[in-house]
Amino acid sequence: MKDEKAVVVFSGGQDSTTCLFWALETFKEVECVTFNYNQRHKQEIDCAKAITSEVGVNHHVLDMQLLNQLAPNALTRNDIEIKEGENGELPSTFVPGRNLLFLSFAAVLASQINAKHIITGVCETDFSGYPDCKDAFVKSLNVTINLSMDQEFVIHTPLMWLDKADTWKLAADLNVLDFVNEKTLTCYEGVIGTGCGTCPACILRNTGLEKYRNSIKRVEL
Repeated sequence: MKDEKAVVVFSGGQDSTTCLFWALETFKEVECVTFNYNQRHKQEIDCAKAITSEVGVNHHVLDMQLLNQLAPNALTRNDIEIKEGENGELPSTFVPGRNLLFLSFAAVLASQINAKHIITGVCETDFSGYPDCKDAFVKSLNVTINLSMDQEFVIHTPLMWLDKADTWKLAADLNVLDFVNEKTLTCYEGVIGTGCGTCPACILRNTGLEKYRNSIKRVEL
């Protein structure tokens, strides 16, 4: 695949940044696409721009603000509390249709720039229960996109079966752990790096990093 071109769905967060570096190791040419859906923290768009500029990859920012209008949730509204799902309900941070639309539009962009491969950082192992992060969804959408456009795109999910500790290990294996730790934005409160430390995204990220570092210490002992 080293002679082929890929598009990374890119938010500037831990997962998509790890996927970016994975893609740079895997494909000859890589471009990124970030979606502006008038999200609660526009810092993630600025963060994505900064990272792609530093890494030196072409970066597309597409306007998806209609999604904000259609899907009010904690990531698009300041007056909706960020909280985990209760009694089988989805977390308040779930954005209905987000990955469906993002991957579909990423495929349209891929078609325009002659890229066959699409990379996304979704994960079923260590996630918040989002249905559009599941392997079955991605595989189904891959088939649908190919049928709808009569092309043979391949959607890659390098993090699908990794927990957060494994994702940190992948970053370390790619020699970018410090970069990912210091320059990405995962925090729901918009704090770059280790974040606020208390929101669900920060807890998941930092717990995973601690687990990974503890595993390294055990090996060293």
